[in-house]
Amino acid sequence: MPDASWTPLELLRWTTGYFESHGIPSPRLDAELLLAHVLEVKRIDLYLRFEEAVDEASRSRFRELVRRRTGERVPVAYLTGRREFWSLGLGVTPDVLIPRPETETLVQTILDLAPARWADVGTGSGAIAAAVSLERPDCRVVAVDCSRAALEVARANLERLDVLDRVELCEGDGVAPLEGRFDVIASNPPYIPSAELESLPPEVRCEPAEALDGGPDGMRVIAALVRDAPAKLEAPGHLVLEVGAGQAPEVEQRLRGAGATAVEVRKDLAGIERVVIGTFGDGEVPNGSV
Repeated sequence: MPDASWTPLELLRWTTGYFESHGIPSPRLDAELLLAHVLEVKRIDLYLRFEEAVDEASRSRFRELVRRRTGERVPVAYLTGRREFWSLGLGVTPDVLIPRPETETLVQTILDLAPARWADVGTGSGAIAAAVSLERPDCRVVAVDCSRAALEVARANLERLDVLDRVELCEGDGVAPLEGRFDVIASNPPYIPSAELESLPPEVRCEPAEALDGGPDGMRVIAALVRDAPAKLEAPGHLVLEVGAGQAPEVEQRLRGAGATAVEVRKDLAGIERVVIGTFGDGEVPNGSV
């Protein structure tokens, strides 16, 4: 990026072309997000002040982010420390998985089930717990993660969104730390087969491996949840799992084998079977909007 007196519009044009030449998947959006972050403005403000000169200090910070985005392929969310999910601005660090739009299907499913007490297993950034807690202040949730660093990110997000009093954070593996019984146990577990990790986009490989690696068949954590979670559920109670593309039939079979009395599969906005709900005990899955 040449050293000169640049306006936001000129910087966006130059950076978009630079990103395109380096194979960045969403060049214009990434340029906007990074420049808005450096200038501490909203993306729309870049165009409201498009003729204003950007000072050298800001351009220097922007250059460094552009360098890391292209050279190291660091995701934008890690560079800015922020990701939008469920219309919430969440803090993220390399200690947590970056929340994705398809996981909003999991949030909507939990809301449809309307639990009084539920658990979020593998909470990461706390995105799911935060979204549900804001929509349903009467719900209480225990959010579990095996990573202490991830729990600190979750705590900061929940505190900033003023829902920390509705969430109990708990360090541990799977459902083992859960005490008592729950109406719903939900999880977005790692479900990518180990052999596929190396073929993932470089941005995804920057994310925590433990949040991605589902073992040889992608089912290691899912199988453990299907085995262990029903004992922690009320009767009726629901185990709600986000799964990878093509995994829903096998997960449904596993749930039925574990004694689920009903199973429902819900698609995300891309039409992919994304969430599998297993009901244990007498009861049915409420019809939802997903």
